[in-house]
Amino acid sequence: QVQLVESGGGLVQAGGSLRLSCVASRSITSINPMGWYRQAPGKQRELVADITTGGTTTYSDSVQGRFTISRDNAKNTVYLQMNSLKPEDTAVYYCNAYYSIRNYWGQGTQVTVSS
Repeated sequence: QVQLVESGGGLVQAGGSLRLSCVASRSITSINPMGWYRQAPGKQRELVADITTGGTTTYSDSVQGRFTISRDNAKNTVYLQMNSLKPEDTAVYYCNAYYSIRNYWGQGTQVTVSS
């Protein structure tokens, strides 16, 4: 099993930045991929970005060029650096880990971007 704990959400003005962190309860060197999803009110959960153990990254079109996902294997942590935030980025952000043919989710962290 994998427990995931997110942090770093909050309220920020449009154009600002936040960095989300996700700490896993086990080594992430065997978790492939790890990613961030988000869910806005009334909308489906969507992929924001993910990263493989080899460092290959994928981004949704809506965040490409503004967000950066990274992983620190020594700290069992995945980060999401979010720059140039927009009001439409407002959502609950969830960390995801695909491990041993199961998907694991964190509890989510709220990101609110004011205009």
